[in-house]
Amino acid sequence: MSRLKGGVFLPIIETMTPGYPLFVLAALFSVLAASCSKPAPPSLPEGATLIDMSADAAQGEPNANLSQYLSERDQEAAFDSFLGSLLDDAGIPPDMARRIEAAAAEGPSFILDLLVCLSGDPFLWILVDKAHPLPDGYAPADLVTLSEGSYEVNRPGHRLRQVAADSLEEMAAAARTGGVTLIASSAYRSYEYQVDVYDRNVREMGREAADRESARPGYSQHQLGLVVDFGAEDGSIGDHFAQTPAGRWMASNAGTFGWSLSFPRNREAVTGYRWESWHYRYVGRDLAAFIDAYFDGVQQYALQFIHEWVKRSEALSK
Repeated sequence: MSRLKGGVFLPIIETMTPGYPLFVLAALFSVLAASCSKPAPPSLPEGATLIDMSADAAQGEPNANLSQYLSERDQEAAFDSFLGSLLDDAGIPPDMARRIEAAAAEGPSFILDLLVCLSGDPFLWILVDKAHPLPDGYAPADLVTLSEGSYEVNRPGHRLRQVAADSLEEMAAAARTGGVTLIASSAYRSYEYQVDVYDRNVREMGREAADRESARPGYSQHQLGLVVDFGAEDGSIGDHFAQTPAGRWMASNAGTFGWSLSFPRNREAVTGYRWESWHYRYVGRDLAAFIDAYFDGVQQYALQFIHEWVKRSEALSK
């Protein structure tokens, strides 16, 4: 398989500062290790390792000859192994994994798109699902109360993080130009609030049914302050939202503004939750585009992949 040229990434490594996230440097190194084309000298400098050399770069001491110490065959094998096992551990379906591997082999776009996503707020891409809770006691510091502007709220007091609230206003204004009104019917939920929601659902439906559509406290995306449950014309939340003007508009346009449907139809085996056409998470424009371009619009797959990438990259950086 053809690989990227290492020279594309050396200038990036050389300009890294000591404050740059080390796991991103490790990720860049992984790509670099797969993409070099220069002949390798017989051995590394005495006592040196490739990981040591990438760590030097993180401390402001880049080694411009890093790419010379891997043969082309070793580069390809190392990257194939790294990416292939990562995709497998992330639970990415084989057909999708093959497309991602092909994209990574064809050019730098996949890796660079990924690194752009990782360079921002980590809570935009943090994996929050039935197996991955939020940090104990997490509560966003920048929550703002939603006040009706281009959108409506079904009751006072809904809150979002500032970045999501700003995006919601921008998105709702665009929807208004098409004659569509977006209604925010649920937003941020604290840990304590989610205790009440989950316990009520268990009482009313039984635990098995409740677990299909309600997160345990600490495991809810709503606690991020980045999620809106959008309502129908009367503000109600339900499957009927998909067939409303707002539901159809969101399905076609949400990604443009950085919003991603968390629980798509026919993906319960992946997400752990039944289809919720109304539940959108703000992930930012870059990550929304990344999800659509490489993961068929399935947020869960993309976040599982990023979770594994960060875990592997952090291990490499130690």
